[in-house]
Amino acid sequence: MAAGPHRVSVLVFDGMKLLDLSGPAEVFSEANRFGADYRLSIVSANGSPVSSSIGMRVPADTAAPAAAACDTLVVVGGDALPAAPVDPALGAAAKALARRAGRIASVCTGAFVLGAAGLLDGRRATTHWQHTAALARRCPSTRVEPDALFVKDGTTYTSAGVTAGIDLALALLEEDHGPALAREVARSLVVYMQRAGGQSQFSASLQGPAPRTPVLRLVQEAVQKDPTADHGLAALAARVRVSPRHLTRMFRAELDSTPAKYVELVRFDLAKALLDAGHNATEAATRSGFPSYESLRRAFARHLGLSPIRYQQRFATTSRE
Repeated sequence: MAAGPHRVSVLVFDGMKLLDLSGPAEVFSEANRFGADYRLSIVSANGSPVSSSIGMRVPADTAAPAAAACDTLVVVGGDALPAAPVDPALGAAAKALARRAGRIASVCTGAFVLGAAGLLDGRRATTHWQHTAALARRCPSTRVEPDALFVKDGTTYTSAGVTAGIDLALALLEEDHGPALAREVARSLVVYMQRAGGQSQFSASLQGPAPRTPVLRLVQEAVQKDPTADHGLAALAARVRVSPRHLTRMFRAELDSTPAKYVELVRFDLAKALLDAGHNATEAATRSGFPSYESLRRAFARHLGLSPIRYQQRFATTSRE
């Protein structure tokens, strides 16, 4: 349990996502109502106010070089970070602040700032599902986990897109003050203490460029064209005229997967789309190539941690009628 004030510095910059700041800040502020003592400080590289992604100006309390040591450093994200190199001044600010922080955390694409500062080297990390591949390319020594809502590696924390900053802040709060207080804050803010499933429930499972190997491209095209066909290992290998063992080796070497896992992901994505379109779970299983509802249910449990029916109830509508 934490004792005394806990100083949180939030590093901001022009183009930052406002919710990346306000989400965690509300968690810490709400925790103070229940007895915590978080002291929040907004820091920019040079101490100037910044403009958020919605145009709202955010004043800074101090410049990075003058900022005091903190218990927690939070680096917010911004839309431009995955597309272009991180401003050297921003990376330097993150690195300087991290040296004086007990732990460091990023929200969404803020992971790119940590990466540019060398703070993710050799670590596990995550970011918004749309940008995990870009983060892996930008930080080749980092093990990027695309499905995680947040990842803890030692005293370094990274989280997925925008609202996952709230999940991360609740986890930090629980670490500081225990689950009871974190639960009270979650209830007060009307959010889950821990959301079921990872980013897969919000994203397409199959991301990234096409395989370089022509044989693998042929396999992918065949599976995507007709997910309900026979795509067992022997059938796929025969279709592209290689041995099952060789096909498996190619999948592992280039895609870090297996033919069976790839086929399941194609079918899984199609089943999600069918459920989103209003088909029932049995229809979704049949039309997407799963041999039974039970096999579809097991796939949903593996990838999302919830059933097809629960997934459809969660995402079909915001109405509670």
